[in-house]
Amino acid sequence: MKYIRYRKEGTIYYGVLESETITRLDGNYIEGPVQKLSAVDSLDEVEVLAPTEPGQLIAIGLNYALHAEEQGKPLPEEPMMFMLSPTAVIGHNAGITLPTEDHRIDYEAELAVVIGKEAKDLTREEALSYVFGYTCGNDVSDRYLQKKDGQYTRAKSYATFKPLGPVIETDLDPSETPIKLTLNGELKQDSNTSDLIHSVEDILVEVTKVMTLRPGDVLMTGTPSGVGPLTPGDELEIEIEGIGKLRNYVSK
Repeated sequence: MKYIRYRKEGTIYYGVLESETITRLDGNYIEGPVQKLSAVDSLDEVEVLAPTEPGQLIAIGLNYALHAEEQGKPLPEEPMMFMLSPTAVIGHNAGITLPTEDHRIDYEAELAVVIGKEAKDLTREEALSYVFGYTCGNDVSDRYLQKKDGQYTRAKSYATFKPLGPVIETDLDPSETPIKLTLNGELKQDSNTSDLIHSVEDILVEVTKVMTLRPGDVLMTGTPSGVGPLTPGDELEIEIEGIGKLRNYVSK
C-alpha cells in the first residue's frame, strides 16, 4: 500500500494513493490504525509533502561496495551511523537550496526506512516487523564540509538537504530492489539494494543497540556508486522500483 501525506487548500491530509487518485484517511497513518474516508483527491491537484516527519533521522555511510570503492575507502565492518537534522527534510517536487556554490555538493540516492513502532535492541529475525514502510531519499552532502569537519552532521543537515517521498510503500522487499537516479535526464546512479554491505535487518539491529527508534523515524541506508555534484537549475529524479519517483530541483 502506498501512503501519502499532502496539502490541499492550506490543509494537510493523509491518504492512500492508487494510480493518480488519493483516498483520504481519518488520521496520521504513522500514529496508529486509520480508516478510509469517502473524500478523494486527484494527485495532480495537491502538494505532495514528505510522507513522514521524523523525530530522528539516522544515516548509514559507505553501505554499497562500489560506492566505497569510488570514495577510496575500505568496507566498514559495522554499519557506520551518524545523525542528521530532521529539519533538513523536504518533499516531492520541492527545491533544494545550495548554501554556497563554492563547495562541491553531491546528490545521493538512497532507500529510506520508516519506523512503524518503538524499537530497541531488536533481533535480526524481528527487525523488519518494526518497519512501517519504505520511501525514496536523497542524502544531499557538502563534500568540503564533510572533509573539513571529519564528521558528517553539518555537511548533510542544511535546510532542504534531505528530500523524502513521494510515498511510503509498505509492501517492498528491501533486499533486492532496483534504485536509480537521473540528473537532467541522464542516468547517474543505477544499482540494486542487493549490493548493500549491511542489510536493512542488520542496520536495524545495530542502530537499536545504541538508541530507541520511534514511529516515523527514518533510516537512510546508504547510496550506490555514481554520486556527483549539483548546480543551480538541476533537476533530479530518484526511482526505487515499487515505491515510485522522487523529483526535486536545485533552486537557482
